[in-house]
Amino acid sequence: QVQLVESGGGLVQAGGSLRLSCVLSGRTFSSYVMNWFRQAPGKEREFVATISWSGSRLYYADSVKGRFTISRDNAKNTVYLQMNSLKSEDAAVYYCAADRRRTWSITQDPTGMDYWGKGTLVTVSS
Repeated sequence: QVQLVESGGGLVQAGGSLRLSCVLSGRTFSSYVMNWFRQAPGKEREFVATISWSGSRLYYADSVKGRFTISRDNAKNTVYLQMNSLKSEDAAVYYCAADRRRTWSITQDPTGMDYWGKGTLVTVSS
């Protein structure tokens, strides 16, 4: 059974930084494309970033491009999301998601994910 556990959320001032982590257990981490999504109150869950199995391919939502960086450490079964220059509109619950696909493509639809963590809350104060 795959389990995903996020950490690193918290309260940060606008312009500040946070690094989120997500650890996968129960399966071979390097077999999964890893993704970050977020959901703000009253809004739909939205795609943030994705990273391929080895980390060689990355893709970001336009809203975070240039400010957020996704990375992974397959030896630690962990995917990260470094968030810089945070804005009030970045406040949300952030979820990591694992995807079992075997060919690379950009999948921004949350219904295409296979496993989800429970999320970590990011609050941005202005």
